[in-house]
Amino acid sequence: QDIGVMSLLTIISHFVFIALSFNAFQSLRLDRYFTQERQNKFKVALVLFSVAVGYGAAHFFELFEQSDKYDLLD
Repeated sequence: QDIGVMSLLTIISHFVFIALSFNAFQSLRLDRYFTQERQNKFKVALVLFSVAVGYGAAHFFELFEQSDKYDLLD
């Protein structure tokens, strides 16, 4: 049952970090540097980049959280 709770927390943390990175990249307003023809490609690239950065941040957070359990930082 502990594995189910950890899995749920992992999924939630991934979604939270992906949403945070997406909002952070949107706040940079990089779309103004692209023409109207390339706006759709930029939006797809923004989503994919946000997923990559959000996944990396969530994975780092997960490893940092588990470091206490395995005593990796000592």
